[in-house]
Amino acid sequence: MSLFSSEPYNLDIPDGDITYYEDFLSKEEALHFYNILYKETPWQQDDITVFGKTYAQPRLTALYGNNGKPYSYSNITMHPLEFTFALSEIKKRVEAVTGIIFSTCLLNLYRDGNDSNGWHSDNEKELGKNPAIASVSLGAPRAFKLRYKKDHSINKKLVLDSGSLLLMKGATQECWQHTVPKTAKKVMPRINLTFRIVK
Repeated sequence: MSLFSSEPYNLDIPDGDITYYEDFLSKEEALHFYNILYKETPWQQDDITVFGKTYAQPRLTALYGNNGKPYSYSNITMHPLEFTFALSEIKKRVEAVTGIIFSTCLLNLYRDGNDSNGWHSDNEKELGKNPAIASVSLGAPRAFKLRYKKDHSINKKLVLDSGSLLLMKGATQECWQHTVPKTAKKVMPRINLTFRIVK
């Protein structure tokens, strides 16, 4: 018998392996964890350098881990804090569903529709080849877009609901890019937990 009220959904894409669990957490659990993490996380806003230009990253972040290893992207190096009780609880559930043991969690806080994450792949050298990335969404639903690197006309769009889990594995980061675009709609904050293995 499935643990979920709706079956996990596998995206039909070339050179990628993505599974969406719509109700990984119940709405009550998602709200509970959202409230704790929103209040208790020491959010920071780093400067990011893209194509030689430096500007304030359009979202807030925090890094947690259990192996003390830093994580670097876009000329930002973050050093992990120790997992809190709430994050450890979510991590255990993610690992139980995916069968993957994660070392690190990068949190993103999208404060409103102006906050975003540009087109990118999670392909940093610390993650190794074909990394698994498990993304838990809490708070306001936001669009999540994917495009095939070889042909941008091959693309997908999902709306990541609160309490959902998106698992990206295999060659996804090598062959695909993803983004959380800005939106003109009035939206409440969203917290995104991205579990990964930093080697």
